[in-house]
Amino acid sequence: MLDVRGLCANYGRIPILSDIDFSAAKGEVVGVLGHNGMGKTTLMRTLIGLVPAVRGRIELDGEDLAPLPPHLRARRGLGYVPQGRQIFPQLSVLDNLRMGAVASRRPEAVVQSVIEDFPALKPLLDRHGGALSGGEQQILALARCLCAEPRLILLDEPTEGIQPSIIDRIEDILLRLRDERRLTIVIVEQNLDFVAALCSRVMIIQKGRILKELAPRELHHAEIMAEFVGTQATEAEEAGP
Repeated sequence: MLDVRGLCANYGRIPILSDIDFSAAKGEVVGVLGHNGMGKTTLMRTLIGLVPAVRGRIELDGEDLAPLPPHLRARRGLGYVPQGRQIFPQLSVLDNLRMGAVASRRPEAVVQSVIEDFPALKPLLDRHGGALSGGEQQILALARCLCAEPRLILLDEPTEGIQPSIIDRIEDILLRLRDERRLTIVIVEQNLDFVAALCSRVMIIQKGRILKELAPRELHHAEIMAEFVGTQATEAEEAGP
């Protein structure tokens, strides 16, 4: 499904990602953990094309997406829900979903199908996106992404600033998408319980390199938490240019 080989990316002359290698099978959920400033968000932005790769391959079902701009990667089936959600605050929930389906050959049918998959959005369809709670916005961002009919979704910090009950709901949604649609999902996340519940394996990133891979059961070891997960001061690269 997804096969990343030798991926490198810079901000200006500063190298951020160095020789990233990993893969994700169809229907697999893979996690990415690491301290702030280690390249997690840059990895997501490079995969989707917002940060150009210096070299390397990003293959989706055998096609190298690295030379393509973001909108063509999306048309090939690569979806992205960024950190901070970035919904359209002045548009209604329904119009946010329509924006997600704008490139579809059957936009209204796709939107209605996604609404059925996200019943929590039904009473909110006429409400402006900016009037939603953080958790509701995250669910909307995920639903909008699905309106583009992706085969693989990149999620950047989906639980950030969200109350536990909504986190549980998002976890249930992602598990259902994995099982029913066989969606492949790559998640950057700091919530260890969330990662452990969803992911078949977890990659640890340090200084722009994949350092090791862990099984979910290893995530709650105290030494793992101390060494690889935390809230260090965010470096400029993590927010992007």
